[in-house]
Amino acid sequence: MIVQSLIKKRIEKLQSRLFQYFISESPFTYEQFVVNLTDEIKKFSEASFCAIYLLDVWKGRFQIHSKDGVVKESLRSHFSLDDLYTQTKSQSDVQHIIDAKAVGSSLRVTSLHSGQTIFGYLVLKGTSAVQMEEELLRAVSSEVTKCIKKVEGFYTSMEEEKKYELLYKVTSHFHSSIDTDGVLKEIIDTLRKTYPDFQYFLLLSNDYTKDNDLPVRELTYDMDLESSASTQAYITGEVQIEDHLVEKCSILYAPLKGKQGIYGVLKVVTPGYLYFPKKDVEFFIFIANTAGKALENAQLYQQSRKLNSDLQLINSTSQKLNSNMRLTEKISYMAYKIQQSFHADEVGFVTYEELSSHHVLEGSTEYFASSESSTLVHYVKESVCHQDAPLFISDLETKPIEHVPQYRSLMAVPMKDHEHISGLAIVLHKEPYYFTFESFKLLQSLVAHSTLAFANSILREELEKAVITDYLTKLHSRVHLDHCVEQHVKDDEKGCLILFDIDNFKNINDTYGHQVGDEVICQVADIIKSVIGGQGLSARWGGEELAVYLPMLPSEKAHDLTEMIREKIAISTSPGVTVSCGIAPWKAEWLRPNRKQIVQQADQALYKAKSSGRNRIVTAHPIKERS
Repeated sequence: MIVQSLIKKRIEKLQSRLFQYFISESPFTYEQFVVNLTDEIKKFSEASFCAIYLLDVWKGRFQIHSKDGVVKESLRSHFSLDDLYTQTKSQSDVQHIIDAKAVGSSLRVTSLHSGQTIFGYLVLKGTSAVQMEEELLRAVSSEVTKCIKKVEGFYTSMEEEKKYELLYKVTSHFHSSIDTDGVLKEIIDTLRKTYPDFQYFLLLSNDYTKDNDLPVRELTYDMDLESSASTQAYITGEVQIEDHLVEKCSILYAPLKGKQGIYGVLKVVTPGYLYFPKKDVEFFIFIANTAGKALENAQLYQQSRKLNSDLQLINSTSQKLNSNMRLTEKISYMAYKIQQSFHADEVGFVTYEELSSHHVLEGSTEYFASSESSTLVHYVKESVCHQDAPLFISDLETKPIEHVPQYRSLMAVPMKDHEHISGLAIVLHKEPYYFTFESFKLLQSLVAHSTLAFANSILREELEKAVITDYLTKLHSRVHLDHCVEQHVKDDEKGCLILFDIDNFKNINDTYGHQVGDEVICQVADIIKSVIGGQGLSARWGGEELAVYLPMLPSEKAHDLTEMIREKIAISTSPGVTVSCGIAPWKAEWLRPNRKQIVQQADQALYKAKSSGRNRIVTAHPIKERS
């Protein structure tokens, strides 16, 4: 009873000293508090020195704390959990581990434990320590444990408060930032301030940054590596932890999650550590989620700016293409805009009616005008038609092309507008993996808007051609010939109008049918074109009548050409036909007639040729002023 009473008094004295120490001391760190605590216990126990080993959870080892410098020479500075588990069977074995100089019997060691978990060891040296009653030593250990745990809780709260205060500050920066690189830099800086001993990497699913100072790695997805922790973190959106026993470290992968998706993975590497406390894992999750949302906001802002720029490009391009431009001008303009916007090397627009042939539209860049492009265009056509979708190739060297072109990156988008146009827009660059998928999507929008403008130009030019061209013979129309004759009469000094009429054409239709009759008209038209060449303008006058106007040609020369035509028609047509011809010459020195006068003269001459036996030429009298 006397012994227990003395122990109780001493413990009460220890409690009083620890309490006074706790309320009077205000060291900067938890570790400094424990160091100073060893000095208090040393004085209380009248030991030669005192040390406390505490478990560093991150490092997986017991680290010594002591104010007495001689302890560093006598005891080990630390020992690992492996040492504890493999080399100890009892409390005395711990003394063997920490006793660096074989101090031996002068040491007393007792464990510090919370519940069933040992978190440290109290070490005393000296005669008084050796002679201390076991009960008293256990009581001292209990009081030291209580004191350490209370202080640990206090400092943990302070550290957590500082940690989340820092996090609060950077979070406000995150959400106010529209700069992706700025957000990524804030993430790394915050982590390094909070846990300076760790290594950090940002595994990003896209090329979000150009800052080479940031520890950014590409997050690759490989079907063969689906089970990897980084891939699982990205796919599932859940934190993954890998333990590397050989390297004695752990790696944590925290997904950078936003509201709309996952933008990458934060990789945390511990230097020789094997354990992540729950509260620290929660911190990494929190900062990763916060960073994911901030990264998403920055990306959405950048995307909105890019989208606005793309819409402006599409709008300005559409306005330009819908103006009154020729097809060639539109193609040249689109090729220039695509080269400018996508930094492309070559841009080509190709149309085709059948898969075996194609036509490069004028205005495409030089490469597509060369024969060298034919193999590539044919491959692209087949690929697009086969998959019925646009084509995006990062590296053409990987494709089965007979002659690999000098260009490596390719985008091809179909141009379709009902029956007016069917073709491709092809964009090339010499470097592989040059175009982004966002560029590919923008090109599709541009082509979709431009195709209608191209089709309208093609249709308009076809209509213009149809106005001045006879649909059957492909000669000029009478309207166009009338307009040209009027202009020549105003500008020239002489000329001749020749009218041709196929003899007995009604018999051809009645005997062979109208289809053969049309074929005969086409044969006669082809002969006229071949003989006249570039000397005049040939047209279908109406029905089986055709006409030729020969500017600046005397009537004798006109008669010779007409005779060549008449003779060739008589021997070359099948079924054979002949033509009657009326020539109306004019000269400004006689009289500058109007178009109607010339036509009337040619028509009268043609009538005389037909009424006098057909298959002959009659030249009208020159139109002269009446004297």
